[in-house]
Amino acid sequence: MKNRARQLKKEGRIYVCHTYYQAYVSILKELNLPEELRGQATLMLSTMSTDFESFKERAESIGIFRNVVMYHESRDFPELEKYRWDRGNIFFNMFARIRYTRKLAKLNEPLVPVDLTGYRDIYVFCDADPIGYYLNMHKIPYHACEDATNTIVYYDEARHDNKGCFALKAFLSSRFNLILVQNGYAKYCIDMEVNDIAAIEYPCPKYVEVRLEELERGVQDKDKDLIIQAFVRNREDLLRQIETTDIEQDKILILTEPLCSLEVRERLFRDLAETYSREGSVYFKQHPRDLLDYKTLFAEYPQFDANVPMEVLNYFPNLHFKKVVGIWTEMGALRFADEIVRLGAPFMDRYEDPEIHSDVK
Repeated sequence: MKNRARQLKKEGRIYVCHTYYQAYVSILKELNLPEELRGQATLMLSTMSTDFESFKERAESIGIFRNVVMYHESRDFPELEKYRWDRGNIFFNMFARIRYTRKLAKLNEPLVPVDLTGYRDIYVFCDADPIGYYLNMHKIPYHACEDATNTIVYYDEARHDNKGCFALKAFLSSRFNLILVQNGYAKYCIDMEVNDIAAIEYPCPKYVEVRLEELERGVQDKDKDLIIQAFVRNREDLLRQIETTDIEQDKILILTEPLCSLEVRERLFRDLAETYSREGSVYFKQHPRDLLDYKTLFAEYPQFDANVPMEVLNYFPNLHFKKVVGIWTEMGALRFADEIVRLGAPFMDRYEDPEIHSDVK
């Protein structure tokens, strides 16, 4: 009865996000709910891999969330280093990993800014990060969500990170909670939301399909401006840039990504810019985690704010490109371009050792 009473007290939802894209999906999920159910959720933004600058205030301003909180998640603890050494033996490596799993969860306890046991539904993007360890070691059920659109289709991170005896490692995670295997194999993961189950080579029993396209289609016209308000901090400048572009020329959008070394990356995107400049006016959309200084190095090309998820560009009615070019990025949800070009491994093999890309489709 005590557990039942505790369950009844739980209310609301919380979304744990590590990127702007994940915050975008969280907003879409809320906008697909009836209006009377909005305003009950919390958005928790992890600063471990993304600088969310002033996004907290903008997300609060749209009135969809009850709270927006920052989470200073970390795996950078000196005392964990001894558990990362390769001991040359699967038994000793596994024992060290079990210790690491518990220690990382414990070290993150004081960093979690809310009581996660008080929420009815917890949605976690990328449960391979410390939040996944924390939830499983504290036996808190949660829904996992794909890191980005079709991430697992192109790169099955769980299997890559657990090469060798994957079935055993998945069993130790899902059955005994001794270690953590992400993306649907953790014991306290209720289910794992993915964009396209049929496209994934190795299905997991916990996968459930939640299509980005359907979430976007479910947003009412009156709410689309809220998405722009949340993500575009220089809206007027962006609109002016779109309107003043040479309408006689086709527009080509190049999506950057945090690839390879900065030196190689500059050469790579310089080559792409020169190639596609022959077809029209080149624009750049910088990836939020790409630290190359495009504003200085590629100053001759118009650029979109790195912190705007590329999907948000769908909501600008007068924005249209002949072509969008990316390397690994999944671009199936983009509706503002006539043609999508995903260059993939054959292109990257020209700039890096092909062995590096052998596990990526």
